Amino acid sequence: MTTATLDSKPISTRRERIAWYLYDFGNSAYAAVVLLAVYSAYFQGTIVGGAEGSRLWGIAVGIAMLVVAVTSPVLGAIADYSGAKKKFLLFYTIMACTFTAALFFAEPGRVAIGMGFFILAEIGYRSAQVFYNSLLPEIATPEEIGRISGNGWAIGNLGGILSLLLVLPLIILQQQGVIPLEGTVVVRLTLVITAVFFILSAIPIFLWLPELAKSKPLPPGENYLSLAFKQISQTIRTAGRFKEFIKFMIAFLIYNDGVIMALDFAAIIGAVLFGLDQQGLIIFIIIVHVANVFGAYIFGVWMDRIGGKRSLTISIFMMLAAIIWLYLNQTQSGFFMIGVLAGVGMAGLQSVSRSMVAVFAPEGQSAEFYGFFAVAGRTSSFIGPTIYGILAYRAALWYETRGQTAVLAEQSGQRVAILSIGVFFVVGLILLSFVNEKRAQEAAKA
Repeated sequence: MTTATLDSKPISTRRERIAWYLYDFGNSAYAAVVLLAVYSAYFQGTIVGGAEGSRLWGIAVGIAMLVVAVTSPVLGAIADYSGAKKKFLLFYTIMACTFTAALFFAEPGRVAIGMGFFILAEIGYRSAQVFYNSLLPEIATPEEIGRISGNGWAIGNLGGILSLLLVLPLIILQQQGVIPLEGTVVVRLTLVITAVFFILSAIPIFLWLPELAKSKPLPPGENYLSLAFKQISQTIRTAGRFKEFIKFMIAFLIYNDGVIMALDFAAIIGAVLFGLDQQGLIIFIIIVHVANVFGAYIFGVWMDRIGGKRSLTISIFMMLAAIIWLYLNQTQSGFFMIGVLAGVGMAGLQSVSRSMVAVFAPEGQSAEFYGFFAVAGRTSSFIGPTIYGILAYRAALWYETRGQTAVLAEQSGQRVAILSIGVFFVVGLILLSFVNEKRAQEAAKA
């Protein structure tokens, strides 16, 4: 591997970049199957059932996000200083895959297992992403970060689609009686398949991608924990000197919560409001993934032509339109069309937000700003899902006391909670309006 760039950033080999891409390819299977298409709806509707399922799902996601938000900045700083990013990545990858496979034992009614193993798998998945993302500056120069990151994002979407195409035939064959397995066995087997898919795709990054950072000797009187807090403080001070970047991060914290809510509850909404079974949910998520790829391309072109802030504004309006449409919609076909609109808009929010960091970062500090962006993305992401789950549950109870049946009350509760997603997008859009993109670019160049 050579290391010849003007700013001393390493240039990686093709094999090392493929290894990095393949990890995204694998962990997207977890997101597609566990969070989106299969397990979320299975947990809500079968393991728990009713509005209580939505409440506990929101709490489970919130707990996992909160743990990651508290631990990842400290552990990330320790990994940077000790040169142990790949060791942390390996630990959390094994944790995610082990407990994803263990969800096979989450049978109907076994709420503690279904909730506990999911929380542990989610902590592993989210924490591993922190260390995976931190390897990006080691394989790409600042000029390449946006392109390499975008490639990983697109390849990750393909991994999500492939994993869903692997498990979809099993569910269809069971429904047709070809696979002679009763009950929830096939649904639970898809989680084992997902864990294997993830771990096999992750192997190359540990074999082919060397970690360039080396362990540094501890200064007298210091330990890794104290140094971690000093590094976090330094990163905050560095970012704090760029006011437009801070304003952008505050807006991102809000509208990103809306994205997390939409992702984590998409399958539950599809099952509760529109009666989709596992087969229908998997097809829906595949459609969303395909729309994501298309949206990433469209918004990539728009960002170059009209700027990042305008592109983000368009994508937020698209998500708001999807939320209003979802609230009013009554049909399965309408839900699938909403998935296309939301998939395109969500891709714009995610891809343009990540690219905007490169616009705001001064030369030579892109890795530090991307690290701050990664931490910020997880700091508030436990709030939205928790609010959604509790709101859906409380609203369902309220409607039930007004004479609605349990099923109808649960559906009414979901519609109320859907509006809360829109609130996050509206507030995020208002905060984004205060960001001056031109001034941010000038500050970065200065």
